[in-house]
Amino acid sequence: MEYKKKLIEVALPLEAINNACAYEKMPGIGPHPRGIHLWWARRPLAAARAVIWSSLVDDPSSLPEQFPTEEAQNAERQRLFGILERLVKWENSNNEEVLAEAKTEIMKSTGGNPPALLDPFAGGGAIPLEAQRLGLEAHASDLNPVAVMINKAMIEIPPKFTGQPPVNPDSNRLMDNIWTGASGLSEDVSYYGEWMKKEAFERIGHLYPKVKDERGHEHTVIAWIWARTVKCPNPACGIEMPLASTFELSKKKGREAHIEPIVQNSNIKYEVKYSKKAPDSPKIARGKFKCIACGETATGEYIRGEFVAKRASVQLMAIVAEGSGGKQYISPTKEQIDVAKCKMPEWYPEADMNTKCADLVSGRGYGYTSWHELFTNRQLIALTTFSDLVAEAQEKIIEDGGSKEYANAVGVYLAFAVDRMADFSTSVSRWAVTNEKAMNLFSKQAIPMTWDYPEVNVLADSVGGFTTITAFIAKCIVTLPIVGEQGFVTQHDAQTDNGLRNIMVSTDPPYYDNIGYADLSDFFYIWLRNNLKNEFPDLFRTMLVPKVEELIASAYRFDGSREKAYRFFEDGMLKTFTRINTYVRDDIPTTVYYAYKQSESDDNNNTASTGWETMLSAIIQSGFTITGTWPMRSEQAYRAISMNTNALASSIVLVCRKRPADAPICTRRDFINTLKKELKPALQKLQASNIAPVDLAQSAIGPGMGVYSRFSKVLEADGTPMSVRSALQIINQELDHYFTEQDGELDRDSRFCVDLYTQYAFNDMKFGEADVLARAKNTSIDKLCGANILYAEKGMVHLLTRDEIGMTPSSRTKNRLDDGIIWLLTQQLTRALEKDGIAGAAKIVAEIFTSEPDHAKALAYRLFTIAERKGWAGEAYAYNSLVIAWPDVQSKAAELQAQLKNAEQMSLFDVEINK
Repeated sequence: MEYKKKLIEVALPLEAINNACAYEKMPGIGPHPRGIHLWWARRPLAAARAVIWSSLVDDPSSLPEQFPTEEAQNAERQRLFGILERLVKWENSNNEEVLAEAKTEIMKSTGGNPPALLDPFAGGGAIPLEAQRLGLEAHASDLNPVAVMINKAMIEIPPKFTGQPPVNPDSNRLMDNIWTGASGLSEDVSYYGEWMKKEAFERIGHLYPKVKDERGHEHTVIAWIWARTVKCPNPACGIEMPLASTFELSKKKGREAHIEPIVQNSNIKYEVKYSKKAPDSPKIARGKFKCIACGETATGEYIRGEFVAKRASVQLMAIVAEGSGGKQYISPTKEQIDVAKCKMPEWYPEADMNTKCADLVSGRGYGYTSWHELFTNRQLIALTTFSDLVAEAQEKIIEDGGSKEYANAVGVYLAFAVDRMADFSTSVSRWAVTNEKAMNLFSKQAIPMTWDYPEVNVLADSVGGFTTITAFIAKCIVTLPIVGEQGFVTQHDAQTDNGLRNIMVSTDPPYYDNIGYADLSDFFYIWLRNNLKNEFPDLFRTMLVPKVEELIASAYRFDGSREKAYRFFEDGMLKTFTRINTYVRDDIPTTVYYAYKQSESDDNNNTASTGWETMLSAIIQSGFTITGTWPMRSEQAYRAISMNTNALASSIVLVCRKRPADAPICTRRDFINTLKKELKPALQKLQASNIAPVDLAQSAIGPGMGVYSRFSKVLEADGTPMSVRSALQIINQELDHYFTEQDGELDRDSRFCVDLYTQYAFNDMKFGEADVLARAKNTSIDKLCGANILYAEKGMVHLLTRDEIGMTPSSRTKNRLDDGIIWLLTQQLTRALEKDGIAGAAKIVAEIFTSEPDHAKALAYRLFTIAERKGWAGEAYAYNSLVIAWPDVQSKAAELQAQLKNAEQMSLFDVEINK
């Protein structure tokens, strides 16, 4: 049966979506659902929202009775793009008008019966959350109990208490408030978090004394800065040498401060100085340090040996305190050193760290074997104290009139606050000297070794303090959907049947060997298990997070065998997608996110993206056909190019449909012929939708793999099935052919310029070589010099750079196509955009009443491809920017042309009057 194509299978306003994703990743945007609890590699909400919505909304081409012409379809598609562009904006996340508009389109396209959505790898919960925001019944499942708990806190708990006022005694003074969404729940999380802080102060406040400055004034400590030490390997020295990665405390302009280590006999004294020039760090290389007393080098092997033997120690280097005009840095005092020498608490989480996992510090040879070793004694006391207070706060909520279910709900977020406190309160976090604050441990997807670290004051109202943490989580709760369907969250292995049918699936599966979620999340699990096991006994029945079934290709789990790890990942993904195929409706596409980064070299030194190919193979073998691929990035496309970095998107969204059971078999020749026939119009449609050049190649995989995957098998000449890798190579060859064909549509002079650019860019080449190339293209060097395109002198020739090309109207409008106008126009438009922005480029377009500007846009795609492959980052950036800006340039040009026309009509009118 033929089903209606959805918008996501035809076109998307990618630039708007990716810009919204980039905005979400920016620091300083305020509370966000991700702040409720940390998870790694979360999808931006804008991406999830866009993918779900466009998977449900019909593309206008599927409605020929309403939109019979291509022009009408394009107009309707632009209307839908407008809705989507408004929908993905962060500030519209809970805009009722925008959401209502989006939901109306969903209801229209689904006959008033939208499907439930399942994400079987729910992780950080972005996809189920956005399904709920769009009015769908959201189902989230994950094997990892930490992920399950996060999803419960986002889609399952809040709807149960929507519109409920807070129960805390102080809420009586807020009687006039209207408690929409989870705002009442948020208020109680903030209140009882503050209550826990006050109770903790009574019990452990003596461990966090104030510090006196040189004038005897007392200040609240924000953090203590510690350095690890080992005994100098030089027997004649033997000093406890600091392993400090830096002696800087602040690089903030006008507030520069550093630590001055002073060697006194066999000891080191640390003093704080306010000046720009900090002493050099003793760190020589990774894991290798120099003794600041004698200059002896302590090798990485020696330092590891000292740590394993438990002979390493720590020294207090500085104290960070609250000051009247900002942070104040104070030299260590005996009182502050002594108070930190507290005993370990009676209870702490005794759980083993994985010593085989290189993502953890325990796998790096420093002798760490248990999770509690990541914390100082004072940190363990604080964490266990606040853990005890979670249960006490739940009891207090019941005393204040809340139900047991509600008390348990608030307790989940308070337990999350303990997790966040642990993230800031470790001996492997770091102090950021640029913005003067403690950084959380998981700024990266690993637990590395750190040589100096801040120990934050958890009772202070600063970064890492418990009140600060609960207040932030409370604000993040308010950003959840105001009104949403009840969500359902379960712990489930994605390879086994969950019983759901006739639903839609959108998911973000594990990325081959990229992130070991289970190993990393043990860090939080050890605290959550203690704090929530009574409320969720089944979820926290194991001592640590389950790892055996986790679908990642970690060789250490298979005695170092990469082959076994690969087979495990491949088999698991095939089972998973075979299950998904039984869940989903035929009329709605399934969407799968995949990171397009992991690659390895094969024996022939060819780079192959193993995880990517494995994912494609699993999807196709499980009975799906791929109908689209969309690059989703969390930073603007131009930024990666301009920084001369890999411009691939952070992930690709694969759009899939069920393949009919009677799908035919085809030969390699038939596959290539069909590909040639279908890829070109698909690419033209993508270009017409103004997709950024940086995203075109990845988006082309969709229609290409769509041809490959619609067949049950594609047979090679020898009768063996064609592999995904071979299919991808053929698709890339056809993409190259497409761009080469576009050169044939250029005038001969522009074709010459493209060939010259490909070989030399704007650099010199010998006149003779250029002359041979020009004659082959039926043009001449003299002619192109006269057209202000080439420079030729002293036996050398080069293309004029954009700055060298004239910008006068005559050089643009008087030259015709046979004078290289398309090349010339493309360079002038690119330069105008660089120098004068949209208005500058629009002014040029407004003066040309032909299709030549559209030819210039097409050439920009071609030149981007050349520049990217050559590694010319600045050039690629320039052409990518021109294409991205094209709709705005056209719009502004039309406005200028209208003004010019009006001016001419007024001029004619004046002439008539004067007759």
